Amino acid sequence: MSAGETAAIEARDLTKHFKDVKAVQGLNMKVQKGEIFGFLGPNGAGKTTTIKMIMGLVRPTQGEVLVKGDQVGTNTVEIRQNIGFLPERISFYENLTPVQTLNFFCELKGEDKSCIDALIEEVGLKEAANRKMGTFSKGMVQLVGVAQAMIGDPSIYILDEPMGGLDARWVKVVREKIKLLKDKGATIIFSSHILSEVENICDRVAIIDKGELVAEDTITNISKLLDIRPQLVIMIPGLDGEVPGVVKTIDGIERVGVGGDELVITCDSSLRARVISVLEEDGLKIEDIRTIEPSLEDAFVRLVSERGGG
Repeated sequence: MSAGETAAIEARDLTKHFKDVKAVQGLNMKVQKGEIFGFLGPNGAGKTTTIKMIMGLVRPTQGEVLVKGDQVGTNTVEIRQNIGFLPERISFYENLTPVQTLNFFCELKGEDKSCIDALIEEVGLKEAANRKMGTFSKGMVQLVGVAQAMIGDPSIYILDEPMGGLDARWVKVVREKIKLLKDKGATIIFSSHILSEVENICDRVAIIDKGELVAEDTITNISKLLDIRPQLVIMIPGLDGEVPGVVKTIDGIERVGVGGDELVITCDSSLRARVISVLEEDGLKIEDIRTIEPSLEDAFVRLVSERGGG
């Protein structure tokens, strides 16, 4: 986002208390236009409460939310019309079909119903378009939820656990759809417990814990900030679960593990060549070497555990 450009969504000192529960506490966060923004945290971290405040469904105790520069609460109806929202737990009338359900949402949003057939086909439910939703699996219901979020071609999407209940095939369909929405210029907040999916599609992430923001950056930068080391995985035939004694003589190794004939060493990148050299000089035959770079899961676990969250 260039200097002076208005953020798509901005939280300023956002706070929400429910009696004695501090659900969200002084949250400051910016979602840039046109990005896929991962929104993460353990259960009870305040993610859903934050999303509800962005949508104007819950009033903040303190602070404010701006959507494209407009304060939520002053013109909430207009703001919601420009947001495609998929809540974490979505349900529909079981006696209606997907066509009837989307007809209903088009009427609520004041949108042309001519988009319905295309939306149903996009999420892969063409063959079930006229079946009653009471017969649907959880994943199929979720796909109807994705379709309703796309009604009106909004410029902002807030997707709370959009992969919930989906099998691998439909996870891929939704993932590619999210990427396509971004390509068309949409801004997407993507909240999920599936960290591999967040890592795969998000430009930046925010991690909250106990209602407070603990990190907001790219996954790479968060990993660097936490100084999470890559892992060197070395295949040595004959190890049989035993760590070679020579490894203990190498200074700078953070952690060593072994599984069968695979030696797993956590260390700085600059130390890899020395590790390999020492092993070979000790007469060990190295069959294969690969590197596992730090993941979002590593960063997430480190951040939350350092705060006593698990």
